[in-house]
Amino acid sequence: MFPTVHEVLALAPVRHGGPRVVAAEENLDRPVRWVHVTEVPDIASLLRGGELVLTTGIGLPADDAGLRAFIADLTEVGVAGLVVELGRRYHGGVPRVMVAAARRHGLPLVELRRATPFVLITEAVHALIVDAQLAELRATEEIHQRFTELSVEGAEASEVVRQAADLAGVPVVLENLSRRVLAYDSAGESARLLLDGWEQHSRRIQPAGRTAYHADTGWLVTMVGARGQDWGRLLLRCPPDGLTATGEPPTRLSILLERAASTLALGRLIRRDADGLERQIHRTLLTALLDGSQPVDEVAMRSRALGVGLDRRHLVGMVVRLRAEDDAEVIQTRLRDLAEAVGLALREARLAGLTSALDDQSVGVLLAVRDAAASDPALAGFLAALHRVRRSEPLPVVVAAGSGVDSIREARRSLIEARQVAEAGRRDRRADQVLRLPDVGLAGLLHLLREEPRLQVFVERELGALLAYEAGHPREQMLATLRAYLDHGRNKSAAAGAVHLSRPAFYERLTRLGRILDVDLDSVQSCLSLHVALLALDAVRARPPERRQV
Repeated sequence: MFPTVHEVLALAPVRHGGPRVVAAEENLDRPVRWVHVTEVPDIASLLRGGELVLTTGIGLPADDAGLRAFIADLTEVGVAGLVVELGRRYHGGVPRVMVAAARRHGLPLVELRRATPFVLITEAVHALIVDAQLAELRATEEIHQRFTELSVEGAEASEVVRQAADLAGVPVVLENLSRRVLAYDSAGESARLLLDGWEQHSRRIQPAGRTAYHADTGWLVTMVGARGQDWGRLLLRCPPDGLTATGEPPTRLSILLERAASTLALGRLIRRDADGLERQIHRTLLTALLDGSQPVDEVAMRSRALGVGLDRRHLVGMVVRLRAEDDAEVIQTRLRDLAEAVGLALREARLAGLTSALDDQSVGVLLAVRDAAASDPALAGFLAALHRVRRSEPLPVVVAAGSGVDSIREARRSLIEARQVAEAGRRDRRADQVLRLPDVGLAGLLHLLREEPRLQVFVERELGALLAYEAGHPREQMLATLRAYLDHGRNKSAAAGAVHLSRPAFYERLTRLGRILDVDLDSVQSCLSLHVALLALDAVRARPPERRQV
């Protein structure tokens, strides 16, 4: 904000005086807070430090001891420098004793070899200071306005970080307390160089104070949190040429960083019932793999910064799907519980992967293991851990996995396959295994063909009459009766128990079913066709997964 002694000497009114530095030239980078003109020796008591003192020397002491005391007093109070105009008291140059004292104390001492109106110097310097203060004030006002808008809009962490980097013009990184990158903006620099080895680099950044500059690494850091609970750090890299004369970042950058941190903390409080930031990043990355909204290389880089390496790993897409169809509020609660359980199971099994809710029924996982041989043990370990963490409150789920791939560019195929297997196997009651495509058999094939018009025609031909009857008589549950009969291998007693009917009542329903469908329900061939039609009906009726907002 303040000009240095060196910058003041470059001003036109000062150059007109023919300035010559005679002592402490190495300290010309001191900031000049104000300019003060004096002709009395005891001026130090009226100064606060940071002033550039101008004098003709008329009132200075005549003895060497007095001049030494004058220089010592100015140094003690912290003035930026002393400028002496020659010609009135001193002609050939300032006394040698003053030069020696100034050198000893490190006080910049400057001679003006031509007469110069001090008022022109003070006006020029003060104008420079005021202009810098106004620019700082405008920048601060823009910072407050920008982040107030972000707070009101409930902006995501990535947007807050992007705006901070845009205002500062330098890279900004948001990390959690484990030094995992939650969001970043490289401000046009190489993101790969910025994030490579981030955790190790970050642990070396240990400034003193809640908001402080770490000179060894060049990062300005502030804690992020509220109500006494910090959950992350926000870091801004300061270029060496952007530091003040004291080697500190400009006040504007500290204000910017603290304002951005406050916006992040407020946003987290507002969304305290929503997913954590880390889970949001997982969701963003998984969604990006599925819909291609981000380049694959960027997904890999952001995932690595989050602590989940996907490069040079065998990747397996996995989906954990709720079996039950329920109302929206219950589903949302169960899905949140399931997402927590999946995350805990991954940690308990010591597995690495991205995990997030994919839609309103399922949680997706992109598992990263060492090689293909490690995938089956990893899936078994995950399933066992999932059963353990859900033991207190089990949820009816199906766990499905896609084919493993060796490149992140193929991860989408594995995730989609896992989602299809989970959808096809949602009625599968096997809880002790992870379903793969071969495990869902005919149901899986029909699920893959559910958009095929000829399959839909087959369903209508086989079950159309029953579906029409069911629409007019929903309480009779004729479709459920047929499903129970076929699911139990045409065992009438077992099927009657499954639908809670007496055997005579069940037999009577079967008779009506035969008339409605115009088939012989004792015929194996007819029942096989009906069973396939029921499986196809399930596949056709399956709701496409609802995309969640990321």
